[in-house]
Amino acid sequence: MFIKHLSLSNFRNYRSAEVGFQPGVTLLLGPNGQGKTNLVEAIRYLSSLNSHRVAGYQALIRREADGAQGASALIRAMASHDERDVMLEVELNTDSQNKARVNRADVPKVRDILGYVKTVTFSPEDLDIVRRDPTERRRFIDELIVQIWPRFAGVYADYERVLKQRNSLLKSARATGTRGASLSTLDAWDASLVKYGAEIISARLDLVRRIQPHVFQAYQAIALANNEPKIIVKSSISATGFMEEDDFGLEATSGNGVQGFAELPTDRTELEDLFHVKLSEVRSKELERGLTLVGPQRDDLLLQLGNLPVKGFASHGESISYALALRLASIELLKAETRTGDPILILDDVFAELDEGRRNRLAELIASNEQVFITAADMGDVPDSLKMKRYDVTAGEVSQHE
Repeated sequence: MFIKHLSLSNFRNYRSAEVGFQPGVTLLLGPNGQGKTNLVEAIRYLSSLNSHRVAGYQALIRREADGAQGASALIRAMASHDERDVMLEVELNTDSQNKARVNRADVPKVRDILGYVKTVTFSPEDLDIVRRDPTERRRFIDELIVQIWPRFAGVYADYERVLKQRNSLLKSARATGTRGASLSTLDAWDASLVKYGAEIISARLDLVRRIQPHVFQAYQAIALANNEPKIIVKSSISATGFMEEDDFGLEATSGNGVQGFAELPTDRTELEDLFHVKLSEVRSKELERGLTLVGPQRDDLLLQLGNLPVKGFASHGESISYALALRLASIELLKAETRTGDPILILDDVFAELDEGRRNRLAELIASNEQVFITAADMGDVPDSLKMKRYDVTAGEVSQHE
């Protein structure tokens, strides 16, 4: 898959932009703050409806100096796969619903645009996946799930809706001291929470199983080391006692066991039963706090090298290699699990963060992909071995380098 043409209107620092691309490696070169990352961010948005830089979408809409209300931004791209083209458009609005179109026709929901374009983004922030809190690891796996199985965008939306309603009910019960039979409404929300939550946990387990061998191979290739990377899903519904999210962290493990967590079943019905049991166990604590305390929103991935977690134990170089391995594994998984060919690769200011050895190995691993976008402020950061088409980006203006 590759992007043939990208049009932007009032997106980030672009009043308007029209840029044609070809398969192969494209270098977007220019000083920081000129709009290089904004271009690849727009392409990525079409594949995930998320930014790798900010939460939400309001920051993506260009505002005039006077701060006028009613602003909107447009991302339009012509994507091509197997000699078939599709026009994709997303319209972002500050004071009305966002819209999406496929081949100029409106789609019922913006998320219906998902699945046409697949991307994998490398950025310096990827270190957060292995070094920071569980939110980053959940985001990594959930975005990959949606790219492989686009229908899960609806499952996540349904779960968030139920979670919000259930939290509101718990907060109200805490304020009023409601207990006993008066909480029958909470039982109804429990059923929906379990239904959607177990589906998400099951998908995470399935994806970890599928991506594991790709992570192993990618780590060996990028790090040239024999350390064995492993991923284990740590779910609050399998905790053997109540744990705060911050307690999910630094324990060493052996085999597939994790201290304080029972092994998760793979059967969906068994997951639902386990979820129901855990909700019953923590009901009193939830009423005390006015908050849902178990479910996929509180789960984590344990990333290991050997039997030790990467977070807290791995060196800086090992952490970088692990983060790169997760992205390289995502590429291979998307190739294997989807029908749209190679995902579009985005390397956003990555080479500047790597030593020469990792730069060259990464260049070798990505050079054959159908389309690769690289952003860089310094030409010297990009390996000479890559054959590239270069575009210069200055103050929101893009020009092909002769």
